[in-house]
Amino acid sequence: MQGVTDEAGTPAPGPLVEEAVKKAAVAWVTVGDRPALALWCLPLDGALYVVSGPGEQSAPGLAETTTAAVTLRGDHGGQIVTWPAAVTRITPGSDEWATVAPQVAAKRLNAPGSAADLVARWADGCTLSRLAPAGEPLAAGPTLPDDSLAAPPRPSPAVRQTRKPFRLHRVRRR
Repeated sequence: MQGVTDEAGTPAPGPLVEEAVKKAAVAWVTVGDRPALALWCLPLDGALYVVSGPGEQSAPGLAETTTAAVTLRGDHGGQIVTWPAAVTRITPGSDEWATVAPQVAAKRLNAPGSAADLVARWADGCTLSRLAPAGEPLAAGPTLPDDSLAAPPRPSPAVRQTRKPFRLHRVRRR
């Protein structure tokens, strides 16, 4: 799909990206030089919508950026495409907010309260971001990496102490 553009003049994403977006439930989003984060998302109208903020998933830098890289997986669980995304923030009170936020809230699993309560909470302190394909895939097919991309765990303030095994009785040696 080299050279194909949409009505706005931006490069068309291509059929692989379109199909991957339609089936996405989780996307690995990279903002700048930060590590990729797995984020719950909702595909809608050819884009992915992500909610982040207090009480929701953490997505550092996503609310402030205008571009990101999105990696999606296939049915087999492996990476199939990475594409550049244009990131726009959906403003509470706008027509787009009134249309999209209730749809995203309806798909949010394990949310406390009703969808209307959730939308109101999001309007007070969360960010609803739209990630739309913005060009040719960065990696797909033969350009996908061959290695596992495994990385050591990131540093965390969470600490878990190793406990000694429980013994019901003491074994005596003769």
